[in-house]
Amino acid sequence: MSKGPTYPTLCTEIAGLAVVELARRFGTPLFVYDADRIVQRLRDLAAFDHVRYAAKACSNLAVLDLIRRHGGLVDAVSAWEIRRALAARYSPSGDPPPMVYTADIFDAESLDLVIQQGIHVNCGSPDMIDQYGRRAPGRAITLRINPGFGHGHSRKTNTGGESSKHGIWHEQLDDCLARAARYGLAVTGLHMHIGSGTDLEHLAQVCGAMEKVALQVGGGVRYISAGGGLPIPYREGESYIDLAAYHRLWDATRKRLQAAFGHPVRLEIEPGRYVVGESGSLVTEIRAVKRQRDNLFYLVDAGFNNLARPILYGAYHPMSIAPADGSGDRPAVDVIVGGPLCESGDIFTQEEGGFVVKRPLPQATVGDLLVIHCTGAYGFVMSSNYNSKPLAPEVLVHRGVAHLVRRRQRFEELIAGEQIPDRQDE
Repeated sequence: MSKGPTYPTLCTEIAGLAVVELARRFGTPLFVYDADRIVQRLRDLAAFDHVRYAAKACSNLAVLDLIRRHGGLVDAVSAWEIRRALAARYSPSGDPPPMVYTADIFDAESLDLVIQQGIHVNCGSPDMIDQYGRRAPGRAITLRINPGFGHGHSRKTNTGGESSKHGIWHEQLDDCLARAARYGLAVTGLHMHIGSGTDLEHLAQVCGAMEKVALQVGGGVRYISAGGGLPIPYREGESYIDLAAYHRLWDATRKRLQAAFGHPVRLEIEPGRYVVGESGSLVTEIRAVKRQRDNLFYLVDAGFNNLARPILYGAYHPMSIAPADGSGDRPAVDVIVGGPLCESGDIFTQEEGGFVVKRPLPQATVGDLLVIHCTGAYGFVMSSNYNSKPLAPEVLVHRGVAHLVRRRQRFEELIAGEQIPDRQDE
C-alpha cells in the first residue's frame, strides 16, 4: 500500500494554478477540481471490467463528461441524476448499461423515466420489483442485496446490516426471485455495497456473501458489482487501499462463478469518493481572526452550507493557508476553523458527535485564504442555501486551464421559485 499525499499547511497552488489568482478571478468560497487527478483515479481501477462512477459524489456535468470520455459508466440514484448523465451525453442503454438507476424506492418521476429511457434498474427493495414489473414486464434487472452486515467510517455511512435501509435483506432473496419471475424479469446482475471504508478482511466476507447469493440466483447472472466505499487518505500517515489485493478477492469470486455458470461474468466497481474526492479543494477567505478566552478562531466565508461533512460525520479534511501576500514563513498556531452561519455547529474542525478540536495552522490574518482539501466528493453536492447563502461556483482545471463549470448562484435564481400571494385583506 502506498502512502497518501502530504498536505503542507502552507499552500500556494492547486493543480498548478495560484490559489490567490483563482480566488481573485472566481471569488470565494470556491470549489476547484483537478481533472488530471480524476483521470488518474479512473486508471487506478483499470483491472476491473468496468468502473461505474457513483454520480452522487460530484455530479457537475463537466465532471460527468470527463469521466465518460475516459471510459467510466454511471450509477444514478435519482431521476435528475439520470437526466444529468443524459445531459453529459451518456447513452440511456447499451451493453454494459452506460447508466444504472440504483435506489430503494421509485418515486413517480424516476419510474416513468427509467421505463421511457430503457435505463437498467438495480432494485433495492421487493416493492421496486413489483412496481417495475407491472410497468415493464420482461426486462432485465439487478438486485442490490443487504448481506446482513455492514461497514463504514461513520454510523451514517454504513449501508449494510439490519439497521440499514439499503438493499434487499438476504433472507428475502427467494421471495424476490419469485416476484421477478411473476413479471418475466430476468435477474442478470447482483450488487452488494455495505458501506464506506471497507478493509480487506471485511471485504472477504462480502465476496463470500456475493458468491452465495449468486449461486442461489443461478446462471442468469451476467455481472456482479463490488459496490463502492473505497477510502482515500485524509490524515497524515494514512495509506491508499491495496487495490491489487482488493481486485484479487473479487476476481477470485468472479472466476468461481464463471466456472459454476459456464459463461463470462463481468466484474464492476462503483466508486464515487475514490474517483473525485482528492481532486477537489474548497477555497475560502479568512474574514475574522478572533480569540475567545483560550481559543483562537479563524472565521471564513464558507460554512456547512458549502461543506457539510464535518457537521454530519465529524469528517476530517486537511487544511492549508494560502497567504494573500505570498509570504512563506509563518509560525504555527492552534486554531478552530469556523464559518459564517448562525449555528454553533458551523465548525470545520470538529469530530463526530460535535466535539470541537483545534488544528495547528500557520498564523493568518484577514484576507488570507484557507484551502480545505479532499472536498471533491460530497462537497458541492450537499450544498444548501441555508442563511440564504448562494451556491458556490465550481472550477475544473484541465491541462493547466481553469474552466468555470458552474457560476456562482445569483440572488434572482435563489428566489426564482418563490412568490408572494395576493392579499385581499390589505
